[in-house]
Amino acid sequence: MEIDISFEKQFEGLPETQVVELCERVLEKTARAAGEDPDLLEVSVLFTGDEHIHELNRQYRGVDRATDVLSFALREAGPAEMVEGQELLGDIVVSVDTASRQAREYGETLAAEVARLLCHGMLHLLGYDHCTEDEEAQMMALQESILSDEPL
Repeated sequence: MEIDISFEKQFEGLPETQVVELCERVLEKTARAAGEDPDLLEVSVLFTGDEHIHELNRQYRGVDRATDVLSFALREAGPAEMVEGQELLGDIVVSVDTASRQAREYGETLAAEVARLLCHGMLHLLGYDHCTEDEEAQMMALQESILSDEPL
């Protein structure tokens, strides 16, 4: 899997090298669990702050607040765009601020919360959603299964 990772904001207490490794592990595992070949996929991940994700949420979803993770799936736009044999799957944007706050609120490690957000975002890129109760149950069950044995 080709993963382009950008940091507009760093996590306090979670080194960039650990975040990169976590991205690779979680995104590849999520792709496999969803029946995809990770070697055929390309994903971009941006770690940013609440201000930027708030702006993106307002602009693209019409929701005027920060959020924890946004996904911009290219599959929704039509046929897959291929580059050097890999499908450009889309972009995942994670708010460092919200992830840090939620980790404290949920009593989780920061790595566990980042893994949850990455998995959730990747599932959206792969076509999963939670608009109905059935969709949400299916997506959350898969997410929990993927993360249940993740060493964090």
